[in-house]
Amino acid sequence: MKDILENIESQFEMFQVLDENGEIVNKDWVPDLSDDDLKELMRRMIYTRVLDQRSIALNRQGRLGFYAPTAGQEASQLGSHFALEEDDFLLPAYRDVPQLIWHGLPLYQAFLFSRGHFHGNQFPEGVNGLSPQIIIGAQITQAAGVALGLKKRGKKAVAVTYTGDGGTSQGDFYEGLNFAGVYSAPAIFFVQNNQFAISVPVEMQTNAETLAQKGIAAGVPSYLVDGMDVLAVYAATKKARKLAVDGNGPTLIETMTYRYGPHTMAGDDPTRYRTEDMTNEWEKKDPIVRFRKYLEGKDLWSEDEENKIIEDAKDDIKKAIKQADDYPKQNVTDLIDIMHDELPNNLQEQMEEYKEKESK
Repeated sequence: MKDILENIESQFEMFQVLDENGEIVNKDWVPDLSDDDLKELMRRMIYTRVLDQRSIALNRQGRLGFYAPTAGQEASQLGSHFALEEDDFLLPAYRDVPQLIWHGLPLYQAFLFSRGHFHGNQFPEGVNGLSPQIIIGAQITQAAGVALGLKKRGKKAVAVTYTGDGGTSQGDFYEGLNFAGVYSAPAIFFVQNNQFAISVPVEMQTNAETLAQKGIAAGVPSYLVDGMDVLAVYAATKKARKLAVDGNGPTLIETMTYRYGPHTMAGDDPTRYRTEDMTNEWEKKDPIVRFRKYLEGKDLWSEDEENKIIEDAKDDIKKAIKQADDYPKQNVTDLIDIMHDELPNNLQEQMEEYKEKESK
């Protein structure tokens, strides 16, 4: 049994295109991206890093509610999303708001979602996705169902879902993966292994050497990818998407990454369970620094371009938070009204009571 397990684990060597110095280490897997595509990918990562910094500041000012920092995971999040199409359906976890924004969710609505306002969950027409899932792992089973629905409708699209390493400890993870495998559903399951499920290190969640190998039991092709390498994540996602739309079923992708900040801004203190040396080592692998070196080596990037993106992001965020501030406050009657097509008698009574209170 030990020999079999070691043979399985040996299949999951980490896939990488760019090393920490921005040098190509796997020429066969360099994605076919134009210079403009490469620059756009970098723009999105820079923009998202600024968005994270400003969102943390806004949270501390009391202007945002729930917020899960994203710095360090830009390559995993945006490299994967860049390989998708508009018709693909996103089922994110609560740290994956950036993918929704780049999929078309207006920034002000992302801020309203953080505040718990119902309009933050009312996606515009054509934005294919569900609200970020707060229940750990629940989006995995949902993704299997959405993917099967896409297949039954004959859509050339995929359902893409994200969870963290902690999500693989939930029963929903195995159930969703198995269901998608059985029905050859066009889904991509992302496990963003940022080493800690809140404060629990991954080695205390599983005895497996990788999380990717968990796809074997479900008969699902699986890959272990350097989640700090945006080109590797893009290439793996592109391959998984082609497999799915060609009728070859789901793929599981584990991205090895790291969140620099706390699990959420709701009182988590990462210094209690992570060492400074660990964070310093991961910062040497920073996805933005790595990709910047690569682009500079191709004469595709400059400090002036980067500074403009930073200023543009700050300006967009300033306008979006004002738009969120100016949006009508939600009332209890709003929540009652949008929950049912036809209100039951008890809620009709409550609706009248609250209407009277709100009118005063």
